[in-house]
Amino acid sequence: MMTTTVAARPIRSVNPASGETIAEYSAHSPEAIDAALTRTRTAFEGWRTTTVDARAAKLHAMAAAIRAGSDRLAALITAEMGKPIAQAEAEIEKSAGVCEFYADHAADMLAPEPAELVGREAFVQFLPLGPVLAIMPWNYPIWQVMRAAAPILSGGNTLVIKHAESVSGCALALQKIFDDAGLGDGVVQTLLLDGPSASMVIADDRIAAATLTGSERAGVAVGGAAGAALKPCVLELGGSDAFIVVDDADVHAAAQVAVNARFQNTGQSCIAAKRFIVTDAVADEFIAAFTAATKALTIGDPFDRSTDVGPMSRVELRDELDDQVTRAVAHGDTVLVGGTRSDGPGAFYPPTIVEVADTSSPIMQEETFGPVAAVIRVADEDAAIRVANDSAYGLSSALWCGDRDRAVSIAARLDTGGCFINGMTASDPHIPFGGVKRSGFGRELGAYGLREFVNVQTVTIPD
Repeated sequence: MMTTTVAARPIRSVNPASGETIAEYSAHSPEAIDAALTRTRTAFEGWRTTTVDARAAKLHAMAAAIRAGSDRLAALITAEMGKPIAQAEAEIEKSAGVCEFYADHAADMLAPEPAELVGREAFVQFLPLGPVLAIMPWNYPIWQVMRAAAPILSGGNTLVIKHAESVSGCALALQKIFDDAGLGDGVVQTLLLDGPSASMVIADDRIAAATLTGSERAGVAVGGAAGAALKPCVLELGGSDAFIVVDDADVHAAAQVAVNARFQNTGQSCIAAKRFIVTDAVADEFIAAFTAATKALTIGDPFDRSTDVGPMSRVELRDELDDQVTRAVAHGDTVLVGGTRSDGPGAFYPPTIVEVADTSSPIMQEETFGPVAAVIRVADEDAAIRVANDSAYGLSSALWCGDRDRAVSIAARLDTGGCFINGMTASDPHIPFGGVKRSGFGRELGAYGLREFVNVQTVTIPD
């Protein structure tokens, strides 16, 4: 039985555009957590025996329930974390899509694979692992949960969700989606927990594994707890993604995509482009086009459909970002656009571009989780690769290059979990997603993501 000294306490949901409290919730008590863990273990014994086709039917029901609740879910996202409403609606549709993807493809991903063995028939089969704890972030409060839930459930596992406290309304709305889809009692459960309670849940014998999308600090805590309990985990952590533009790139196209790559979701994304590394041959042209397009962005009420950039999720995060820009200027960097914190209500910060003097700038070495872009000029391709790899993070990257073979060669030299050539980094159910270095380990999405939380069992039979 799990024990904890953490008492039930109120959790506040705050509108970041106004600072007003939306709602208050109560954290789950130790007794409620213990009961939930018993339910998830009991539910696993039934869910693991369902066929892949039966699970697929439930995932299709989840997709339908998400679309049926689209207006309410999108409004909750916008109210709780400030995402512009059109982007929130796109997040809902993408979340429904990941359910349909695994409903349609999980059977093939889980099909037994024959193996060659002299004198014996051999094959590998992929079996459910057990209840999984998913610790989810606030920046994509529906998509992040669904991209974890769809493969975990498809694999025959049950799921306990610990969502970010600031989006507790989204967390509970998602629980209703799971209930409406008819998954069954205990198959998916949402718990309102703090960090210490989540670590205790990882250690509990009723939990088989954990997955986290969050900060590097949270990753250290979760990875340490999982390691101490000898349980597998997937960590998708911070990023300081490079956006590289070399001399033969389509500079105009690169600059237009750069705006969305940096400022979508108000720049609050692990996979947002953050360090723009441009070779001298095209630097003036790129920077001019990038700054012009950034100045054209509209910042304001996230419920207004003309708004491109809403508030940051919390005032303290806005202040941390402002401090990073202040330290960058003190370092000798030059603000080209924005850079001045709003004194009005809400957690607003303007879209900002800073041309940095060198790679030791704070906004080159630290993750900037908000609408701030660092731009640096480099001599050539080799210098661009060196600067791109000069980071503790290695989540993803974008590369703009006219020659395909050259681009593929450059990608192979980048220390990142992904490289998106002539485009921006985006997660997609068809392909694996994850990082290296301090961006974490393991993969989400694709067949690789599904197989992170299965027992890869070898079976042999005499000929």
